[in-house]
Amino acid sequence: MPRKAAVPTVSNGSYLQGQANGRLSSMDSGQPALEGKVVLKKKVTLLRGISIIIGTIIGAGIFISPKGILKNTGSVGMSLTVWTACGILSLFGALCYAELGTCIKKSGGHYTYILEAFGPLPAFVRVWVELLIIRPAATAVISLAFGRYILEPFFMQCEIPELAIKLITAVGITLVMVLNSTSVSWSARIQMFLTFCKLVAILIIIVPGVIQLIKGETQHFKNAFAGNDASVMGLPLAFYSGMYAYSGWFYLNFVTEEVENPEKNIPLAICISMIIVTVGYVLTNVAYFTTISAGELLLSKAVAVTFAERLMGNFSLAVPVFVALSCFGSMNGGIFAVSRMFFVASREGHLPEILSMIHVRKHTPLPAVIVLHPLTMIMLFNGDLYSLLNFLSFARWLFIGLVVAGLIYLRYKRPDMPRPFKVPLFIPALFSFTCLFMVALSLYSDPVNTGIGFAITLTGIPAYYLFIVWDKKPKWFRKLLGK
Repeated sequence: MPRKAAVPTVSNGSYLQGQANGRLSSMDSGQPALEGKVVLKKKVTLLRGISIIIGTIIGAGIFISPKGILKNTGSVGMSLTVWTACGILSLFGALCYAELGTCIKKSGGHYTYILEAFGPLPAFVRVWVELLIIRPAATAVISLAFGRYILEPFFMQCEIPELAIKLITAVGITLVMVLNSTSVSWSARIQMFLTFCKLVAILIIIVPGVIQLIKGETQHFKNAFAGNDASVMGLPLAFYSGMYAYSGWFYLNFVTEEVENPEKNIPLAICISMIIVTVGYVLTNVAYFTTISAGELLLSKAVAVTFAERLMGNFSLAVPVFVALSCFGSMNGGIFAVSRMFFVASREGHLPEILSMIHVRKHTPLPAVIVLHPLTMIMLFNGDLYSLLNFLSFARWLFIGLVVAGLIYLRYKRPDMPRPFKVPLFIPALFSFTCLFMVALSLYSDPVNTGIGFAITLTGIPAYYLFIVWDKKPKWFRKLLGK
């Protein structure tokens, strides 16, 4: 559908449109930017890229509830095996995204790669579901964990009021939005600091765990594979939980155009980050089992807190603070990355034009950031967020599987495309099969919630024809869309 060219002029002295025809020139295209053009600057170095990935992957899960994997595997040894396997599988997926990020040098992540491989309809459906439900709900859930754990030291002797949690959560969400609207550099610097805090938090658990091993506290590892046998349904569900804990390795691909030397830094950042996270996750779980038995771990509401109370005494008060900082880092990294997906989708004409505007002085995609604020607040104060995520989580793996299948398709469709970084074909084949297997399993094991999520995803199809394809819209409708 022909789109009105976006004129690169200042609007009210605040914003500048990306580029004519809704496209922003690639940072690596070699074409000089037009005079006066405002673009997203290349401020993501290798270290900042690593901090984005690690800082977004490590959220509250590893500190609070690794019991999902233990519950579905039935034994300590099998749970550690699944943690390791999920790390390797996530590395495979990350390597596939590294290839895509070095040969398609556009920001936008999942959306951009689906658009390049399969066209506008599936790409629009992906960004539609992300904008309306997945990202606001995911941000609200991780920020609720932030609110709960930042208040934990003040309510040691009683239950934390739900209203207090939601109010401090709302403040945290607003702070993240303001930070990402104000400065790319500062949001990246704070992300690096928070990533450092996450790694310190993991070391606070790993180091005492290693000391426990040296002391001979290995009773919980004897007959490690003995226990309840993992069921045919249990093992895939354990992998599903593990893959969720590792999710976040794809976020650097959302900001490709802002990465310095992407051909080198994207693969390096992804590989370094995944090795650090996988080793950290496995050693953290080993540390837990030096002090907590499998049965006690299944009964614990917050494993890291239970572990700290056993070994650290009063110092255990620091653990909720580190968990809160970890959650804040995940919020910051997620907003920083996903706002770029909306920016790119708007640039391609799939979202209202205002979302592809950049602040003249701050060089941030401010409208693409703040559009998430009201939606996230609605999710925060309304409804059961966890069930919402349960019946939409399949959409994430469906589209990630589709992206990696698209890598295989592009190998045959566009064999001459420059590929500075290339993975063996068995890696995308194995990863895409695993993603689609998990999606099929969720349809079988939980047809109601998955069916609701599937129906919500399908609403993107009529929305595409209404908002994008229909070219005889009334004037008021076009103004509403910013056309």
